[in-house]
Amino acid sequence: MKARLGKSQPEPLDQIAFRQQTESHRKDRLMDLEKAANDIARLMLPHLNAAQNRQLEMVLSHCLFDETALANDSVEQNDSYLDRFLSAKRLEGCSERTISYYESTIRKLLEAIDEPACDLGTEQIRSYLSDYQKRGNVSRTTVDNVRRIISSFYSWLEDEDHIIKSPVRRIKRVKSPQTIKETYSDEVIEILRDGSGSLRDLALIDLLRSTGMRVGELVTLDKDAVDVINRECVVHGKGDKDRVVYFDAKTKVHLENYLASRDDDSEALFVSCRAPHNRLQIGGVEAMLRKLGRTLGVGRVHPHKFRRTLATRAIDKGMPIEQVQVLLGHKKIDTTLRYAMVDQRNVKASHRKYLT
Repeated sequence: MKARLGKSQPEPLDQIAFRQQTESHRKDRLMDLEKAANDIARLMLPHLNAAQNRQLEMVLSHCLFDETALANDSVEQNDSYLDRFLSAKRLEGCSERTISYYESTIRKLLEAIDEPACDLGTEQIRSYLSDYQKRGNVSRTTVDNVRRIISSFYSWLEDEDHIIKSPVRRIKRVKSPQTIKETYSDEVIEILRDGSGSLRDLALIDLLRSTGMRVGELVTLDKDAVDVINRECVVHGKGDKDRVVYFDAKTKVHLENYLASRDDDSEALFVSCRAPHNRLQIGGVEAMLRKLGRTLGVGRVHPHKFRRTLATRAIDKGMPIEQVQVLLGHKKIDTTLRYAMVDQRNVKASHRKYLT
């Protein structure tokens, strides 16, 4: 007797129960197999290198869970590691700009070598850094920055027990020549102040000059963060930390004049000159200073140079280096020392005072 077309027969209850029981047994078996595989990998971890551990995981997955379990290529795993690493850095307080730099640097490495991150060895990474310098014709300082970021990634992989030992440990810091970076002279600063084209630009230059704050800190300042009476303001710096910086009487006067001239309702301390008067961005500050430098014929003008100038002058005038470190918001005092280039004339005068 032929079955009628278009009508499906209901599944018997005993078959439904059997199928559900079989599915339950299958899930239990997969959980047991996964636990066994994890235990084997954990026990073998101290005895194998990263590549061998990776191979062991592949064999276990292939034998215990069939070939589809490991068919997922290394790209997904690398992406997973990278995402978790960036989340850890974000939790540490790194800015989104730093996070983006970390991501692009590590992704370039993984795409160039095209292997699982956990399988890369010291020689592969060392060769990559060497090729990176040759291809891009970049400075040693840039290459060492790339090395530090890759090292941070692999240190995280090691801390999270994804690898036994970071392959970057044996790659030493790339030495670069220590050049004495220029600072602004008193004359150049006065030329910039006198040549500034608006009350905003004059107040901005004075605030950078007298506080030594980062340009990224400057553009995030709100009006209510500035105490003009006590000549101080709270800036939000690196590492998601706030600190107090101080400015002089000239800056106070020019800030008050600038704020009094404003007729917008923006909460930002510095805004664009044209409506709708949006918050001034880093690129806007840099472009304004570059144009001002060219117009006045004083060479390249950059906001970071004001910061270096303040550090150098503070040390030259006898401020303790620990206080300069706090003023600039540096985590390590070595960073402060790199910013501040002591005036050689003061070294000579101190030598005559104390040693002759």
